[in-house]
Amino acid sequence: MSNDFPGWHGTTIIGVRKGGEVVVAGDGQVSLGQTVIKGTARKVRRLSPGGYDVVAGFAGSTADAFTLLERLESKLEATPGQLQRACVELAKDWRTDKYLQKLEAMLIVTDGDQLYVITGAGDVLEPEHDVTAIGSGGNYALAAARGMMDSDRTAEEIARAAMAIAADICVYTNGNLTVEKIGKS
Repeated sequence: MSNDFPGWHGTTIIGVRKGGEVVVAGDGQVSLGQTVIKGTARKVRRLSPGGYDVVAGFAGSTADAFTLLERLESKLEATPGQLQRACVELAKDWRTDKYLQKLEAMLIVTDGDQLYVITGAGDVLEPEHDVTAIGSGGNYALAAARGMMDSDRTAEEIARAAMAIAADICVYTNGNLTVEKIGKS
């Protein structure tokens, strides 16, 4: 592959925690250069390792993200009910394993109580303002959601409205959403 290959772009994933629930929403657009390849990709998924519900959304390479989701599931099975520990263990592996270091993706994960962003740099970040976002339109969605957090809107309403704003601004984000809601366990 040459250096001028246009590359895969796109996605916006947002996580909003409010009123005892967490919502993770993601758009469905996958782009190659300036072309939309697919508009209905599903980048937010519910995981249930050992009956323990977790919602995860990913931005970046799909194959890389699926590899990370599989690793996260195995970490959750090894540490049931301990999302933070599973995330830290995944981040440590991602940072130190030569194969995993090449993966290009980011994850937002939640169990309905805790909310984290996991990066390939070894970061496990919990948002300060109960909102986090990743992907090409992530900053737009994040800013929009932060501006709505003091309103009467629910977590889902905020996530949907923020994603609509991101889709209006970011050419790599569309309005075809997958939304998963999870409450505190």
